[in-house]
Amino acid sequence: MTKISERSDDDPGHALVRCSDADDFFELSIDNVCVAGLDGYFKRVSPSWTRTLGWTAEELMSRPSLEFVHPEDHAVTLAGRQRLHGGAELGPLSNRYLCKDGTHRWFEWRSVAHSDRQLVYAVARDITAQKLAEAQLSEAKQVQEKLQRQLIFADRMASVGTLAAGVAHEINNPLAYVLANVQLLVAALRELKKGAFSPQLAEADEMALAAQEGAERIGKIVRDLATFSRAEEERRAVIEVWPLLELAVNMTFNEIRRRARLVKDYGPMPRVEADQARLGQVFINLLLNAAQAIPEGCHDANEIRIVTSTDAAGNAVIEVHDTGAGIPAQIMGRIFDPFFTTKPVGTGTGIGLSICHSIVTALGGEISVTSQESVGTTFRLQLPAATRTAEKAAAAASEKTSFARAAVLVIDDEPAMGKILRRVLREHQVTVVTCARQALELVRSGKHFDVILSDLMMPDMSGMDFYTQLSQSFPRTAERVIFVSGGAYTPTVKAFLERVPNPRIEKPFNAQHLQAMIQRFV
Repeated sequence: MTKISERSDDDPGHALVRCSDADDFFELSIDNVCVAGLDGYFKRVSPSWTRTLGWTAEELMSRPSLEFVHPEDHAVTLAGRQRLHGGAELGPLSNRYLCKDGTHRWFEWRSVAHSDRQLVYAVARDITAQKLAEAQLSEAKQVQEKLQRQLIFADRMASVGTLAAGVAHEINNPLAYVLANVQLLVAALRELKKGAFSPQLAEADEMALAAQEGAERIGKIVRDLATFSRAEEERRAVIEVWPLLELAVNMTFNEIRRRARLVKDYGPMPRVEADQARLGQVFINLLLNAAQAIPEGCHDANEIRIVTSTDAAGNAVIEVHDTGAGIPAQIMGRIFDPFFTTKPVGTGTGIGLSICHSIVTALGGEISVTSQESVGTTFRLQLPAATRTAEKAAAAASEKTSFARAAVLVIDDEPAMGKILRRVLREHQVTVVTCARQALELVRSGKHFDVILSDLMMPDMSGMDFYTQLSQSFPRTAERVIFVSGGAYTPTVKAFLERVPNPRIEKPFNAQHLQAMIQRFV
């Protein structure tokens, strides 16, 4: 075996360590072979170092080898050297070395020290490709885990959505006639107050209004659940945004006034095509969030500002600014996630902003947020302007304002629903039945109905079965069916509603909207 000759210990320079037969080993090795001193300098390096890193042998040996090591790998490299100084073999040890072009390559080292000679003999294998493959595999694994989490989340959301739809359906049926009765009671009390005033009548009016407000709040919660569990049918129209903002302000002002000054900075804005109730829900949620971000009792020190404008693309822009606590940066990416909330238990469901995002994006718009802790938050909505076609259609629809009396058939297995619909539609000629088969017999007997309001889910014969049989014998009459639903759409019901073009109305319904739907058929 050829012995490698080293420089003398008193040689202050960094000359190459010479060898004879070992030259071939250094020259031909595909790995990076080197001899280094315990002083931290390379003494000899094989040509593969230059091919791998781009440095010349002289450049590599002129500086402490640690200067070529990635700063993040200094600790593990120095710890390895300590083990070598103790006489132990080292390997494998991995670290990154600096290339002349500024990049780094991974090496896996196997080293042995000769303490008498104060030298280290080492082989550094380039494992950069392996490290890149490991990184790609790790990234792929993370993506897979993320997708798995999303699948689990989607499955959980589907289960929650099914439960939410079922709860909404069970609440909607009784809530529909409770709310309708209270609305009629409020209207009746107002008529009575016009005749003569009495403290008892005024108190009864206040009680009825409180009951109506409570029922409407329950209805909002149910609508939120229904919106979360499925995509509701939208009733879009071309609308002005300002009146809707004003309505949202009126509904939330009790929360706002205890916490901040309200500033309205309304600039020019185009009309938009939207479902008025759903867009109003967005504004209400954003204003409530803004108010709840500010503690009570700080009215003079805080502000909620509503700004409207038109952007360069002609979109309607609505901004809600608050000077509240702000949103921490680490949760900004989650605020539109369903059921994510920073509010205490009992003060929020965590689906408000998720619903806002769904509604705005369904309209072709965008909702974004900027926030700074202890400074405040701004939610920004961009809604596309209504097209000219939609504007013309809205103008044509507004021309028909006359009222026409209609013959209405109501089919609902809940007797209370039949009673309240008879009251709500008292200007019309209303026939109420609790069985779809009875309704079929009335039509077959030759009785004419301008409109048929049919519940979807009924025992014995459902509204879907009723429609199917009706359309076979009386197709024109079947076109006049309006479906009344409390939610809880099964796959069968969803498929039916997608196939059938007839309109539908949700419980609890708005009396004015129901009247408007009936007028379409008269």
